[in-house]
This record gives sequence, C-alpha cells and structure tokens, in this order.
Amino acid sequence: MSSGKFPLLQREEERDVEVTWEDQQRINQFSRLNTRQETLEDEYKAQKTEKEYLDDLATELELIDEEEPIPYKIGDSFFMLTLEQAQARVEKDKAVIDSRVDELDSQISNITSAMNELKRALYAKFGQAINLEKS
Repeated sequence: MSSGKFPLLQREEERDVEVTWEDQQRINQFSRLNTRQETLEDEYKAQKTEKEYLDDLATELELIDEEEPIPYKIGDSFFMLTLEQAQARVEKDKAVIDSRVDELDSQISNITSAMNELKRALYAKFGQAINLEKS
C-alpha cells in the first residue's frame, strides 16, 4: 500500500526516533529540493523535445525550395522568412535551447548532490523509520 510517490513504511519498520528542529529542517529542505528537481526535470524533457523538433525542422528546411517564403513562429506570431533567415533562426533557437539544457543539467546535478547528502544524514539518524526514495 502506498501514498503518492513515496511508499508507506510497514508497521514493523517503524521505530520511535526523536525528531529535532534541525532534523525537521533537513526533511523540509529535502522536500523542497525534490519538488524543485521534479520541476527542472520536466522542463529538461520539454527542452529536449523542443530541440528534437528544431532538428527535424532544420532537416525539412534543407528540402524546401529557396524561392518559397517560410512561415516561422516567433513568440505568438508567424512571420514569413526567406530560407536563409529561417535556417539562421533555427540555428539560433537551437543554440539557446542547448544552453538552457546545459544549465538545467547542471542545476539537476547540484540538487541531486544536495539531496544525496541530506539522505545520508537522515538515513543515518532515522534508518528504516524514514523513506526518501521515489517509488
């Protein structure tokens, strides 16, 4: 039987351990980091998907007639661009996404490290009485 993403402990795994203010702060920090990590991972996936779309678009642009104007979405509007302008715009957009993906990857890595340190400290004190693993 589980509740949410973290399974409940079995009755025999529970034990009484005093939770200090510092322990509660660590648990709260772990929870905030976990939520932030999930948000960043969702954005990371979305950025990777957008990058794949741009890669596909770059491939498609290679097949288009150079004389045809190309509708290109910028913000909420579409603009008619030349093939050269559209290709330049795709490359610029890919560079922006690559930069954001690298930034997200770094943030996720830093959060994972901080969460692992908190896990070690909390498991050292609470053992099986706390569950910090995702199911």
